[in-house]
Amino acid sequence: MNKLLATLIASLFASVAMAQAAAPASTPAVVKAEAKADKKDAKAATAEAKVDAKADTKAAKADEKAGEKKADAHADASKTKAKAHNKVVKADAEDKVKAEAKADKVDAKADAKEAKKDIKADETASKAKTEAGADKAQAKVKTDKVKAEGNADVKAAGTK
Repeated sequence: MNKLLATLIASLFASVAMAQAAAPASTPAVVKAEAKADKKDAKAATAEAKVDAKADTKAAKADEKAGEKKADAHADASKTKAKAHNKVVKADAEDKVKAEAKADKVDAKADAKEAKKDIKADETASKAKTEAGADKAQAKVKTDKVKAEGNADVKAAGTK
């Protein structure tokens, strides 16, 4: 068993030693191409980071604006409801039931209007977020393209 194990280990080391090829010496053209590719990669990564930051800012602003629109819609609805309920309070005993029914209608209408405004605000924010995501994706594609072109240039310089 020990001999078998020793033989297996020895053959492993022998195969590893034979499998290693000498590293090709980098020519000046390859070094130059690698440096150029690295520079382009860094520039593309910086551009992508800028686009990502702008897109994130755009999405955050859209969320903030949607929140403000929702708050305004809620304030308007509350104001309308308060006016209707004040009319109920001021109404005579005979007209109170009629005024309450009217106030309930006003409440429902105000709630519906508020919901519509909320939906529209969310829709606008969603569109802005989608555009921001698309901008990020396009920047990523551009960065990947630059990296691939750089790798191709290095490969081409190595074959010269």
